[in-house]
Amino acid sequence: MSKQRLSMRKLTEILRLKAAGLSARQIAHSCGVARSTVAEQLRRMEAAGIQWPLDPELTEEALEGQLSGTDRPVRKRDEARPLADWRTIHKELAQKGVTLKLLWQEYRQAQPNGYRYSQFCEHYSRWAGSLDVSLRQTYRAGERLFVDYAGLTMPVHEPERGLIHEAQVFVAALGASHYLYAEATRSQQLPDWIEAHIHTYEYLQGVPEITTSDNLKSGVARACRYDPDINPTYQDMAQHYGTAIIPTRPRHPRDNAKGESGVQVVEREVLAPLRHQTFCSLVELNQAIRLRLDVVNRRPMQKLESSRHDLFAELDRPALKPLPPTRYEYAEFRKARVNIDYHIEVMGHYYSVPYELKGQQLDVRLSVRMVEVLLRGRRVAAHRRDDRRGRHTTDPSHMPRAHREYLSWTPSRIIHWAGTIGPNCARAVQQIIESRTHPEQGYRAALGIIRLSKSYEASRVDAACRRAMALDICRFQSIQSMLKHGKDREALSAETPVDTACRAYHQNVRGAHYYNETERLVMHAE
Repeated sequence: MSKQRLSMRKLTEILRLKAAGLSARQIAHSCGVARSTVAEQLRRMEAAGIQWPLDPELTEEALEGQLSGTDRPVRKRDEARPLADWRTIHKELAQKGVTLKLLWQEYRQAQPNGYRYSQFCEHYSRWAGSLDVSLRQTYRAGERLFVDYAGLTMPVHEPERGLIHEAQVFVAALGASHYLYAEATRSQQLPDWIEAHIHTYEYLQGVPEITTSDNLKSGVARACRYDPDINPTYQDMAQHYGTAIIPTRPRHPRDNAKGESGVQVVEREVLAPLRHQTFCSLVELNQAIRLRLDVVNRRPMQKLESSRHDLFAELDRPALKPLPPTRYEYAEFRKARVNIDYHIEVMGHYYSVPYELKGQQLDVRLSVRMVEVLLRGRRVAAHRRDDRRGRHTTDPSHMPRAHREYLSWTPSRIIHWAGTIGPNCARAVQQIIESRTHPEQGYRAALGIIRLSKSYEASRVDAACRRAMALDICRFQSIQSMLKHGKDREALSAETPVDTACRAYHQNVRGAHYYNETERLVMHAE
């Protein structure tokens, strides 16, 4: 079987999570790959000298190029190797900072002929699988946050419309202290889901290493036991806060036991006491939830003398990672194909990208203020968001050189260029441009007259322009014909004035009086 080729996003995610101190097993669950794949990719990146953080300019091709040549054949395992004391290993894993790889290194020091890391992990996994789930689920301080929506909803009245809206209740619980957070949202859609996470991290004043969620569509695009697809917006938020998203396995509620327990506590001790109250907005409901939640967190638990608040202050709070300097800005991800005019369509508006990307499919990160265009995770264009449909936002640097030069032309620049040939040429070009409804309609004719100086002397072109204005035939074809037949060398009659004014018509054009007279005759005939 051929090796699985991981994308740059997963390779960088593996490296980021390893730098954050997660074990290979946790990284494998978060990235949806095998533990052996995680170990192999980390080995390859270590051999290639690749460390976190990565260079922002490093592309997928460059990363793959650095990783090439680092593969090595896997040795066959020995027939007989000593096993580790799995009970001791299991207890050691509950300590802060202790990983399975560290325990394996200590095992190999004591047993030089022992199992390699992948087999060591496999044997431990088999042993742990024989235990009851509730027994082997131990969480270190600041390690995990479990999130879910409660099954119980709360009615919110809208007096102006005479409607009642069922608000959803988001619940979060820390693994070590079981410290709770709850918030009412309008729906379980992606914007509410992301905003609830942001409020949770701010309420905790820190970020856990891992955020474990149920397989809600807003969080997991495609649920799978082995390789779940995380929603790109959810993943983007996790990278901003430096946490790892590990969804639970489908139809395995025990994977989210802390979250389910937290939901039960919130439903019974926070929402149920509020059932007789009437709320006219989410703000009122969340204020009431916050008051009840504070009571629950500060009340001593039944089997412990300490409260959730005390355990949080003692265990989780010091171990949480600090919040980033800025709050996450909600963004959605879409795909768009570059059109022949090097623009992509996003919600009816057109944004430019480098013209070399014509025909390629790109990822679009759409936030409230910005539109970022990505190619294989690398930003290739960024624009301020504009929701006006049918309009274009174009960055001149994205254009081919010929297009930029064309847009740089202005009437004054063309007239000035014509003036280098002669004053009559400048006046003729000005007359042509001013006679059009829009100046750009006269650009081609004006540039054509200027180009005649490459085939004829500048003095002859200037003389032809003077003659054309005098005869009121100031057009490119007329000037070109004069030069071709030598009419520019003929002297003008003294009585012929040189008309430098802009005239939109001449004697061969029927004016308004003609049509007025025709209309009068038609009405008389009727």
